[in-house]
Amino acid sequence: MPLRLYNTLTQAAEPFEPLVAGQVRMYVCGVTVYDLCHIGHARMALAFEVVRRYLAYSGYRVTLVRNFTDLDDKIIKRAAEQGRSWSAVAEEFTAAFRQDLEALGLAPADVEPKATEHIPEMVALIRRLVERGLAYAVDGDVYYAVRRFPSYGKLSHRSPDELLAGARIEVDERKRDPLDFALWKASKPGEPAWDSPWGRGRPGWHIECSAMAGKYLGESFDIHAGGEDLIFPHHENEIAQSEGATGRPFARYWLHNGFVTVNGEKMSKSLGNFVTIRQALQRSSAEAVKLLLLSTNYRSPLDYTEAAVAEKARALAGVQEFMRRVEILAAETGSPATAAADESGGAGQAGSRRPASTARAGDRDGCGVVSGGLTASIPRAREPAPVGEDAFRDAMDDDFNTARASGVLFDLVREGNRLLQEARQPGGAARCLPRLQETASALRRLGQVLALDLRSGLTLVEKLNGVSMTRPVEAVQAELARLVGDRPADPAAFQSRLSAVLAELLAQREAARRDRNWAAADAIRQSLAAHTIRLDDSRTATHAVSEFAAERGLPPVAVTLLKS
Repeated sequence: MPLRLYNTLTQAAEPFEPLVAGQVRMYVCGVTVYDLCHIGHARMALAFEVVRRYLAYSGYRVTLVRNFTDLDDKIIKRAAEQGRSWSAVAEEFTAAFRQDLEALGLAPADVEPKATEHIPEMVALIRRLVERGLAYAVDGDVYYAVRRFPSYGKLSHRSPDELLAGARIEVDERKRDPLDFALWKASKPGEPAWDSPWGRGRPGWHIECSAMAGKYLGESFDIHAGGEDLIFPHHENEIAQSEGATGRPFARYWLHNGFVTVNGEKMSKSLGNFVTIRQALQRSSAEAVKLLLLSTNYRSPLDYTEAAVAEKARALAGVQEFMRRVEILAAETGSPATAAADESGGAGQAGSRRPASTARAGDRDGCGVVSGGLTASIPRAREPAPVGEDAFRDAMDDDFNTARASGVLFDLVREGNRLLQEARQPGGAARCLPRLQETASALRRLGQVLALDLRSGLTLVEKLNGVSMTRPVEAVQAELARLVGDRPADPAAFQSRLSAVLAELLAQREAARRDRNWAAADAIRQSLAAHTIRLDDSRTATHAVSEFAAERGLPPVAVTLLKS
């Protein structure tokens, strides 16, 4: 099935056909930087990052532009309230947004233009509209003449009269029509201003995206995206500006993500349900938050609750536990990890669908999995997709249906857990381990397409004779208590140190067991249990998993000590 997108412009699902074969040019309306971003902004960023990743996974070379509105009435008001410059406010919250996206595990756009860095391009575009009779100047302001653009309203699917009847429009008797909107605003005392043919002033909001999209992507490009609240007036006005100036279609496909409510209500600081990205990540892991945001189609409304995030955290813990058990089985059997399991950027690289095994569908090994199946992505036009991967593609080709696509990942885990049971039977490990490693590799790779890190956390595998046991066990236990008692400032350093401490305690416990000092061994187990660290013993190894990690927004730390 070819990729189909729901196009707001046509109100229909359409086959995706880029303007230039093999290339996708994509513009996403970014944030206005006057405050910390909330969970709705996270959904917007994630939804269109997944679009970008899936297009790259499908073999396209993607250029993503996402802007910053760094000059706006809200920014000017916030600066006045705080006695700061507008530029200081904008710089602070631009940096905060980038930090939040990094914490979510989302990549920056290829180009991230700021409005204030593109004033000349906006002035040139406004001048062009004036010359074409689509804009007019009044007392230093410039307005777009909406009724001079015959197709105004085609994105929101309402006529200018319908829009006028339903709009809240500030009265300005200087405008020829109440629907006309500002392209340029004459400067007011104390406000930032730039020179223009119409006098000192600053651009209106809508013109910035037309100017920046045109500069970086051309007069016509493939995909324009943003929140559904932008359909009117912002995106409607962008079309009028850009197509009025060039006479060419602006964007071919228009994608809009749905709203996020919190506990069934619209976010509001007065209701106490306003959740910033930072607050969400203080309470839950980034992967659990993202999995919830992906649990419905990006166009549908989504309700954010702590209980729903906790449910996703538990589901992710099951995936990570499966991945950990595959790593342990490989360590116990002395099997090297698959190279594919450590791929870090495959989902984000164009042309990542590489040829896989040519085993026929239906060629099954002793573990009931199609041979050759899950190791790599393949071009859809040349070979059938591997097991699991074709279902994933079918879901994503259906207007980026992340709810179905994430369900495919959990189906793989269920099948993988069945294989783990078979692998514990006599001779089962050697027979089933390759399939299990392929499944784990596929989970990592397809998870990357959804911007999910499904690795099992930091898993350390140590041999008993490779662990130093020079410290008294009481000193190691005291360090463990310090580590788990505070929220770490550096999660990576915390995980590394905790894994080393756990390895040391496991080695101390195994040494006590070999000396038949059962009281000392039990004391170590009890000290670990007191910090919600679970121990699992097998004939060849002991495994420790930090079960508190999800509650603290951390991936689990897992340590395996091989007994021989």
